Formats: sequence, structure tokens, C-alpha cells
Amino acid sequence: MRKIQELIKEKCPNGVEYKKLYEITNWDKRFKGASQDMQTNILTYKHVSAELLKSLLQDNGNIKLLSTGLFDGYTTEELANDLVNEGEVISIPSGGSANIKYYNGKFVDSGNILASSRDDELYNLKYIFYVLQSKNNTVSDYFRGSGVKHPSMPDILKIDIPVPPIEVQEEIVRILDKFGELEAELEAELEAELEARKQQYEFWRNNIFKLNNKDYKIYELQELFELKNGYTPSTSNNLFWSNGTIPWFRMEDIRLNGGVLKDSIKHITPQALKKNGLFKANSVICATSATIGVHALIECDFLSNQRFTCMTLKNEFLSLIDMKYIYYYCFLLDEYCKNNLNQGNFSSVDMNEFKKFKFKIPSLGEQQRIVNILDKFDKLVNNISEGLPGEIELRRKQYEYYRNQLLSFKELKINE
Repeated sequence: MRKIQELIKEKCPNGVEYKKLYEITNWDKRFKGASQDMQTNILTYKHVSAELLKSLLQDNGNIKLLSTGLFDGYTTEELANDLVNEGEVISIPSGGSANIKYYNGKFVDSGNILASSRDDELYNLKYIFYVLQSKNNTVSDYFRGSGVKHPSMPDILKIDIPVPPIEVQEEIVRILDKFGELEAELEAELEAELEARKQQYEFWRNNIFKLNNKDYKIYELQELFELKNGYTPSTSNNLFWSNGTIPWFRMEDIRLNGGVLKDSIKHITPQALKKNGLFKANSVICATSATIGVHALIECDFLSNQRFTCMTLKNEFLSLIDMKYIYYYCFLLDEYCKNNLNQGNFSSVDMNEFKKFKFKIPSLGEQQRIVNILDKFDKLVNNISEGLPGEIELRRKQYEYYRNQLLSFKELKINE
């Protein structure tokens, strides 16, 4: 970092000039609504249709889809002559999200918006790429549309880019390339560690219930639980949904927020309830139709949609069973459900078999010991603020912080 500080002090002690993106780059097409001075020196890249690209990928196994959204490699001389471009480019997807990428080499392109440096002696293209990456939120704001969003290039082309001397740009690129390599290595190590921990967690979650071979009782599911089906109140009746306060759970709640839930994304009103009322807190819901074999422990009074069967512990077992133990045991129930389906066009669990699923229930103290072990694994694997995922996210934020610090320059005033 000392070298870049010395370079900045030597080359641009009073700040740097800021230029519009269109002033320092050339683009591969003209953009509707962009002024004439934004549209000089249009590049000529070969573009192929999405249909042709799909065909090429099917016919030529070694054409690689890069994370850039560009395609690298070719298998025949014909493909090389007719479709392959070569050069250093940054790309913005013509539809989707602001996923800005950098690439240097041979490539086949299908619909990306591509740019190169207007003057390699003044503007390092990879430096420009890093600046645009640091402004990703701004670029994202210029993606518009009700369906697939597309970039408003007249707005993007007017984004301000700090332009220090080329020596400073190149040193920043060198630092960020190195930092990115280290960050990627560390992230790969953490990802590998996370995967190993997940496998370890799943092993114990699936096998810990088999280790205790004495002092337990076997109960069928129907012996332990009152079963109720969820339902969806009429969506056309505003009285059921407007200003609702009662949690109403769907598959999306589990996908987004995990398997132990205290509130839902959507809520209903008391008018939406049927005569049986709410499902009781500390119940487990299990998906018995559509997406089979997903469950959650719900820690509030609630309702769910019809995809779930609600399992509420019978009164005589309340002092004997820890429902968190049941929650973990239900990962075995998930697999059982997948293997006991009704035959037909619509996936659903054979409820007669569902009711016969067997739970192995040891003493309450043993249940809580097992819960403590699995809670520790679960926290390590899944908690974004404390476990390995949090460490991975911290690494990413650290990289973004240093990148943004390197790319923050005082603007040179004309009278200085």
C-alpha cells in the first residue's frame, strides 16, 4: 500500500480529474437516447443469436461458459473464423442485472454490451472495470423494466470515473488483482470447510438418533401428534388479508428464513380463520404435497397453507418431549416422506404411511443432550452472523472496503 500512496503523492497530490464513462471508453453499439458525443468510435464485434449459441454449446463440448457471460474457446476453424472475437473488454449484460465483468482473450458473444479503453496509454480498462464494480449500486439503479430489466445506457455512460495518471491506475489494478486472488483463495478454503462441516452436520443429524440403543420408547407419529391440514384463505377477500397480524406460513418462509421460525412473511386477519382456530405454537409443519420433505418448527401461534400438515404434540406428551428434538428427528421424516408417495400426477405423501412413521423417544435429558449437539452444528453451518458463512461474507466485505478505498480520489478543481 505504501507504493500506491507514494505514487498518488507524486503524480496527483492535489486530486484527479473525473471524466464521464463515455469519454474514456468505446462501445460496441449505438444507444437510443444517447447524445452524439457519446457514440463516436463504435466497435465492431461479432455477435451471435442466443439460439445459435445454444446449438454451438450442444454440438461442441469444449466451448466454455465463463462467469463473465462471454464464451471462451472454439472447436473448429469455421467457428474461429466466423464467430470468435479477440481483445480486452468489459461487459454489461443487455438484460438481467448489473453484473459487470472483465475479460481479455478470445471470446464468442451473445448480446452483452461490450466496451474497450479509448486510449490504452491513458485509461487502463481493468481499472475502469474495478471502478464500475465499486459503483455497482449506481449501475443497478439504471437497470429498468417490468420483466427482464435492461440497462439505460445513456445514464450509465454519464457515470463519473476518477482518472488518475496511468501509473496509478496500473498499480491499483495490480493491488486489486492480488487482493482478489488472495480473497478467492481464502473464500475457496472457507467454502471447502463449510462443505465439510455441512457433511459432518448431516451425518450426525441422520445418525445420532441411532446411537442410543437403550432406554427409549418407539411411538408412531399418530400416537404423538394431533394432525391438521393448512389452508389458504380466499385471496379475493380483502378482509382476510388487509392489515393481517396472524402468521401464515408458506414454503418461501422456510427457504428464506430457515427451519425454526417465529414469524412469517405474509399475515392474515382473524376473519380468515376457520372454526378450528389457530395452530398452536411449538408445532412442526411438514410439506406433504408439492415440495415433499421440508419441515419447520413454528414457535408462535399460526396458520400455514395447504402444502403443509401441522403436527401438534398431544397434551399427555408435553412434559416428556422436547419439540426441538422432534424438529431434528423430522429430517429423517423428510426422507421417509419422499419414499412414501401416492401414485399420480400430483406429488403427495401417502398419509396412512405418514401416520405410521416411528419416532425413537429417549428420556427428556437425553433428548436435550442431542439437541445441544445438533444446535452447535447448525449454528456453525447456518448462522450468517457467527458461523463460517459469516466469515465468508466478512471476507467479501473486507475486499469491497479496500477496493472502494483505493478508488476514492479527491477531485481536482480547475482553479488548483
